[in-house]
Amino acid sequence: MRVDFFYILMGGGVFISSAAQILLKKSAQKERESAIREYLNRLVITGYLILFAAMCVAIVAYRVVPLKYGAIIESLGYVFVMLLSAAFLKEKITPRKLLGNIIIIAGIVVFSFDLF
Repeated sequence: MRVDFFYILMGGGVFISSAAQILLKKSAQKERESAIREYLNRLVITGYLILFAAMCVAIVAYRVVPLKYGAIIESLGYVFVMLLSAAFLKEKITPRKLLGNIIIIAGIVVFSFDLF
């Protein structure tokens, strides 16, 4: 298999992990009648299963992707969460969130020039 595949695989794992976080937040926003229903409902169980799948994807990808690149790819999770939150939870993208994500993206760009 090509090495590029594992980088894309890791990016996909980060994306599905971000989607799972949105599911968990969506579940937390709902009022439940009991503590058991708070933690054992369809959204929570699905969210944790997706997080488990994302972890397995990362483990497979880290067999090929060097750690220094893996950490950079993982930082995309913050960008994905902001975008998915805006799209599905109708959260506003504040100037502070936008600035933080621009800094993350700038860091990825600087790192991609392999100066360090």
